[in-house]
Amino acid sequence: MTIIAALILFSIIVLIHELGHFIFAKRSGIKVNEFSIGMGPKIYSVKKDTEYSIRALPIGGYVSMEGEDEEQISPNSFGNKSILQRFSTIVAGPIFNIILAAILLVPVFLYIGSPTTKLGKIMPDTPAQAVGLQVGDKINKINGNSVKTWDEVANIINTSSGGELKLSITRDGSDKVVNVTPKNNNGKYEIGIQPQREKDFLGSIVNACKTTVDMTKQMLTFLGQMITGRVPGGIGNAVAGPVGVIGMVSDAARTGIINVVYLAAVISLNLGIVNLLPIPALDGWRILMLLLEAVRGGKKLDPNKEGMINVVGFGALMLFMLFITYKDILRLFH
Repeated sequence: MTIIAALILFSIIVLIHELGHFIFAKRSGIKVNEFSIGMGPKIYSVKKDTEYSIRALPIGGYVSMEGEDEEQISPNSFGNKSILQRFSTIVAGPIFNIILAAILLVPVFLYIGSPTTKLGKIMPDTPAQAVGLQVGDKINKINGNSVKTWDEVANIINTSSGGELKLSITRDGSDKVVNVTPKNNNGKYEIGIQPQREKDFLGSIVNACKTTVDMTKQMLTFLGQMITGRVPGGIGNAVAGPVGVIGMVSDAARTGIINVVYLAAVISLNLGIVNLLPIPALDGWRILMLLLEAVRGGKKLDPNKEGMINVVGFGALMLFMLFITYKDILRLFH
């Protein structure tokens, strides 16, 4: 059952990716020969201007555009459209995945609530407890500077270097000033407070967008570590393949549907960012080729050479996936 759930989850994420390509191909006047849900043998199809099909294996889907991989004389073929039209069609897939991640995070924040500057918990034996901060206190200013979000509060405390902070708070309708000195906890300065959370739709949208940006930054940092060979524990232990994803979906499902939704957001964002990398066989490579074409005044790379590069790149990706899957299987027995 977990395998089926993981396949459905992954299929929906890939389907949204392909939907991005499909919508912008149609907007650009590119003829789409087929829009498929699933892979493998065809189960059902209906033919209009485009053939819409359902295939046997629920592992994503694809969009087949005319002239995508070979030269065509038709004015509606992919290769005969402008660079901007082709660029928008290719980049739409990853962008749709990034947007999907933000959308999926909205119900997550609606469920757990968005952090506010009101205190929801005072940790024992901490500077906050020692100076008498209480649950319900609202932090308005730190060292005279107004704070509107919990992120601002956390950032000021963490970058304080242990210097005394002057907190202007509101408690039971009265304004108070409390001085507190953060304590170093494994390189991070803290005073021992946690925020009160409020379920607010607009706040959930804001936090979903911000979290998407933050996760994107973290992923780009990780990709940089991969390129430079500085991934803690090695790439094989830090990256999950299909088997690893199934395990993560299983773990998330046991702890509640909201964790599955959060995991789906993470996977969708990862798929979007990775596809933007300039690696042969990925969308990022085709974007790079389009940018080079623009720089060269519209002169395209030899299709045969580009096709060979894509074949080699695809083979390298498959070998990498086999390696990651092998590491996933080894982890199952440890």
